[in-house]
Amino acid sequence: MSDEVFNEIEHVESRGTTFDFKGFLFKALNLWKLVLLSIGVALVVAYLINIRKENIYRLNSLISVESEQNPFFTANTSISFNWGGVSGKVGKVMTSIKTRSHNEKVVDSLQYYMQYMVQGKYRLQDIYSSAPFKVQLNKEHGQLLNQPIGIRFITETQFEIFMDFAASQREVQRYSDKAKYLIEVPVGPFKEVYSLGESIDLPFFSGALVLRQGKRILPNKEFFIRFLNFDNVVHSYQSGMAIAPFSGSSSSVLMLALSGTNKAKIVDYLNATSAILSETELARKNQYATNTIKFIDSSLAAVNANLKDVTEEMNRFRKQNKVFDISEEMALTSEKLKGLDLDKETERAKLNYLEALEAYLRTKTDYTQIAAPTSVGIEEANILNSVKTITTLAIERQNMEYTVKEGNVLFKDLDRKIDAEKNVLLETIAATRQTINTNLKNINLKMTRLEAELSNLPEEEQDYLKIQRKLNLSQEAYDVYLAKRSEAAIVKAANVSDITSIDEAKDIGNPPIGPNKSLNYMMALMIGFFAPMFLIFVIYLLDHTIHGSDEVEQLSNIPILGLIGKYNYKNNLVVFEKPKAAVSESFRSIRSSLQFLLKQKGETGLGKSIMITSSVSGEGKTFTSINIATVYALSGKKTILLGLDLRKPKIFGDFNITNDKGIVNYLIGDSSMEEVVFHSHIENLDVIPSGPVPPNPSELLMGDAMPELMQTLRETYDIIILDTPPLGLVTDALELTQYANATIFMVRLDYTKKGMLALVNAKHRAGELKNISFVLNFYKHKTNHNYGYGYGYGYGYGYGVYGDAYHEDPNKSGALKKIQNLIKRI
Repeated sequence: MSDEVFNEIEHVESRGTTFDFKGFLFKALNLWKLVLLSIGVALVVAYLINIRKENIYRLNSLISVESEQNPFFTANTSISFNWGGVSGKVGKVMTSIKTRSHNEKVVDSLQYYMQYMVQGKYRLQDIYSSAPFKVQLNKEHGQLLNQPIGIRFITETQFEIFMDFAASQREVQRYSDKAKYLIEVPVGPFKEVYSLGESIDLPFFSGALVLRQGKRILPNKEFFIRFLNFDNVVHSYQSGMAIAPFSGSSSSVLMLALSGTNKAKIVDYLNATSAILSETELARKNQYATNTIKFIDSSLAAVNANLKDVTEEMNRFRKQNKVFDISEEMALTSEKLKGLDLDKETERAKLNYLEALEAYLRTKTDYTQIAAPTSVGIEEANILNSVKTITTLAIERQNMEYTVKEGNVLFKDLDRKIDAEKNVLLETIAATRQTINTNLKNINLKMTRLEAELSNLPEEEQDYLKIQRKLNLSQEAYDVYLAKRSEAAIVKAANVSDITSIDEAKDIGNPPIGPNKSLNYMMALMIGFFAPMFLIFVIYLLDHTIHGSDEVEQLSNIPILGLIGKYNYKNNLVVFEKPKAAVSESFRSIRSSLQFLLKQKGETGLGKSIMITSSVSGEGKTFTSINIATVYALSGKKTILLGLDLRKPKIFGDFNITNDKGIVNYLIGDSSMEEVVFHSHIENLDVIPSGPVPPNPSELLMGDAMPELMQTLRETYDIIILDTPPLGLVTDALELTQYANATIFMVRLDYTKKGMLALVNAKHRAGELKNISFVLNFYKHKTNHNYGYGYGYGYGYGYGVYGDAYHEDPNKSGALKKIQNLIKRI
């Protein structure tokens, strides 16, 4: 192919790449039934989704996070506790609710891994507490996972468990320790009858069914219970729980929200979450007081044992020595010694506490178990603040372990703060111990002086005073510890959680939030409309065929001679047999245009030859040749039709002549012109068929016999119609252009490729095709974009792909044919 042809193809393609919105709009309008069908299907799908999907509800509750002051914790309370504050607590609560450990407690307490179900219209539906019975589960036994266990009630008290196992092994989970393992089950159907309250011990289920209070079970009623993977259930609620500060309030009020398909389950989960969260916070808050009580109890036990021993010693002494009283002066001295003994015991208790605290800090890593220093009378501010700080940081680290991975920078930061505070506390302990030791020395000196005063008493009285001092000391220490323990217990008992529920979750007829049926229908409308429109758009962009006269005008400057509509008929002789048909009028119009064209070009004198060609097979070239020859013959012009498509002879069939002899015989010298010319049954119309298919058609048409034949025919006939091979397939048509006074190039709409016009344009510009015009075949006015064009018959004819397919049954119909026509239209 020459460079000129390539350039022309590029020129045509560049002209055709401009998007024709009007053409696309006409294409879409022509396929309105497809768009309407798509919308209908989409709406049906949306309807099925809306009726099959379960309703989704969303409920919420409100909790308050405050720093609640204990009513017994006043400035006069001797034991101080680390209650903490609101600062940072809200964030911790929000984090705790999203932790796995918290949701595990809630799921386990509500047994949400077990579902009560009935068969609904489209699926098994979770009825939760609406079930008339309750399962008392044996958590130490494995329960079948993910397969519903059928329960069919035979009477009001008897039921049948039925199953159907496809495999011999199934997975179960033991909910006491959440372990999963495989068990052997009987393959095939399984049925067994039990009574309400009776213990059930099957390989795949263990427990008992009991009737709920106020419920009644009807016979033949079927239920199902299904056990779910504990971890999966926890994860679903953990990810589904939403928590945020309540709008329009202080940051200490939080809103909990949860979505699901069963409102009763949502209500119970939200309320259980608040209750368990409050209990956990109260236990954490009481931890400091609990540690103090444990410390006092251990000290109290030792003091109590010592008190018993001293009391027994005093009783034995009195029995043996009969000493029950001393002088007033000695009694005063003894009372002073008693006070010093109490001071000494207090200092020793402080010293013991500090030694225990130091050992605890140096050997332990969990600093949440430290007792209050004030429980032994330590009022040193630095020690109190350091213990408070270490305990607070240790509890914060303990809570963080549920949400933050070990090794996180947050842990390192907390550990650094704890270590720094611990070092400060150890230094303070060392300094305080020195002070206490100094106090003990002073107390011992005073006691020595007073004891010297008592040395003048008789030995029995001295022994009595010693025992009495020990008894008083033990009794006083016991009373002090007992008072402090009572105080700590009262404070702990009166304590309340910092987390309280101020608006519990409740089903008040909340409407469902999903599925959004209106949105689904809107989406269906959009998808139903835009999906076929997009498909049409893609097809339109990828479509390289010609659909209307405006496209031909855009792609080529060659004029359009006429339009031929679609018309279904049994043969090609439409003009002769249906002279009043609109398509016949189209050919008469083409004849008039040809006459004008030939006169304008100055073609006068001898007979005029008209060559009819196309780009490829199936574009109506032979059909047009026969009918143009017919309209000329019917107008009185002596006309001859030459079948020059030597490779695929066709024109003989419609004239009831054979193809045994034809122009091939003449060109090879086997027959004379008179022998190959056949007179048709149409007046003034003769036909020369192609004849047998030769091995060298191009060489025959280029031979010397062809010019002689054309000259003879010009002298004999007024009009010579040349039915030539397709121009886009073979070169025969180009060899015949020298004999044509006018050339008609057939363009079949919705069939001819746009690129073929590039070849015609190139040949026309090169001068190889002269006096050429387009005739648009298969024209349909309603699909033509250039609706202002002067032609527009809503009729036509039918033909196939370069053969006899135009002999179609016009009454042929059916669903398959309609679908095929729709695809062709697309």
